[in-house]
Amino acid sequence: MTNSQIDPRTPVLVGAGQFKQRPEVPVEALEPVAMMAEALAAAAQDAGAPGLTSRATHTWVVKGAWPYSDPAALLNERFGATGKTGLSTDGGNTPQSLVNEACQRISAGEADIVLIAGAEGIWSRRRARRADQRIPYTDQTDVLPDEYLGKDVVMNNKVEAERGLRDPICLYPVFESAFRASRGESMDGHRDRVSTMWEKFNQAAVANPYAWVRTPMTAEEIRNPSPSNRLVGFPYTKSMNSNWDLDLAAALIVCSAEAASAAGVPADRWVFPHAGTDGRDTDFVSNRGDLHSSPAIRVAGRRAMELAGMDVDDIDYVDLYSCFPSAVQISATELGLSLDRDLTLTGGLTFAGGPLNNYVTHSIATMAGKLREEPGSVGLCSANGGYLTKHAFGVYSTTPPESGFRHQNCQDEIDRFPSVDLDADYSGDATIEAYTVMHGREAPEVALAAVRTPNGRQWARSTDASLMDEMTQAEFIGTDVVIDEAFEFTPA
Repeated sequence: MTNSQIDPRTPVLVGAGQFKQRPEVPVEALEPVAMMAEALAAAAQDAGAPGLTSRATHTWVVKGAWPYSDPAALLNERFGATGKTGLSTDGGNTPQSLVNEACQRISAGEADIVLIAGAEGIWSRRRARRADQRIPYTDQTDVLPDEYLGKDVVMNNKVEAERGLRDPICLYPVFESAFRASRGESMDGHRDRVSTMWEKFNQAAVANPYAWVRTPMTAEEIRNPSPSNRLVGFPYTKSMNSNWDLDLAAALIVCSAEAASAAGVPADRWVFPHAGTDGRDTDFVSNRGDLHSSPAIRVAGRRAMELAGMDVDDIDYVDLYSCFPSAVQISATELGLSLDRDLTLTGGLTFAGGPLNNYVTHSIATMAGKLREEPGSVGLCSANGGYLTKHAFGVYSTTPPESGFRHQNCQDEIDRFPSVDLDADYSGDATIEAYTVMHGREAPEVALAAVRTPNGRQWARSTDASLMDEMTQAEFIGTDVVIDEAFEFTPA
């Protein structure tokens, strides 16, 4: 099928740009909106059509840790565009969800050229602040975007927050322990396997010019605590956690085939989104049916492939959302992907970088480049927000889809899976379902455990030093414990 034979409303990804800065003098760094502009200019150059940015019908920005109220308006001003502006809600799923939304609107004739951009300047801002300096930011707090894109989800209930399970660094290692137990792995065997997997992520980052951390690390260096690689939430060392201390930007240009042709975008730049899906697991981890799987990934991920007319064996390249190893392993398992295959193109959020909500803009940009290198190949990108909560998927290829872009929100099917009640006030006999031991810089600080009670799930804690040490040496999942009225647990 030639470009002239393609339905003019077919969505096509024509431009992808990335930007990285690490100035010697932090105060000389570009502010985030300027970084976005650099990435968008690179995306237009990548498309071979620099004028695309000025002709945008929509400019959307992935929400970040900066004070702008409508950064898309600032981008429009820079490029002389007059398109409608949008700002996403929070969540690492949002870049792929934005692509899904752009493709639906383009297919329906409601959009022609959509710019998608995001950036974080946390590294330079922190270092400037330490020097008692300030990077000049454009003052914009009273302008509202034309629309907000996505749905905000409250990520923690009161009990989770009160018991210390309010952050990703606490919950993803809990998932990791549950995944380990579901496979019947030993503590040491599991840590060896995960470290070997993460070494492959490091190798991908070393080869990625836009990765933030490109220092080679062996599996042993990743696995074992050291002065520069302390334990955070057992079994995760620092080098298994998402890293947001960086200055990165990425941008995508999605348009109709008609607009791409009119702009003179060469055919070898066209990457077609074949299918996209969205869905989410229970808002609160407390209510998940179990802690080692994800019905939303299972349903939405496999449905994306089905809508594209493919199965897992047709996927040549994969970039799975990789904030922590448990997210990768659970995703791969639900999608039917081998844990031994390459599961990242960028290096993941530890090494390539985890710029808050914007990582997947980088992964899609990297995927576009890889697919162009091998015309006809197929790529799958996954996106995850919250605590394995909000999910989005995209299937891409340089070969146009026979039936156009297809999308589905899979929530109705996902909601049919069983959930668990939170037994918030329970004290008494229980069984550990999953756990982690959170470490400070010098020593373990608290063990956090999901426990099963006669009526559901409860969260409990322990600060007993000897018990915490034992829980990092021997498997405690399945151990009977007693929960007291302060929600502290002790072995039965």
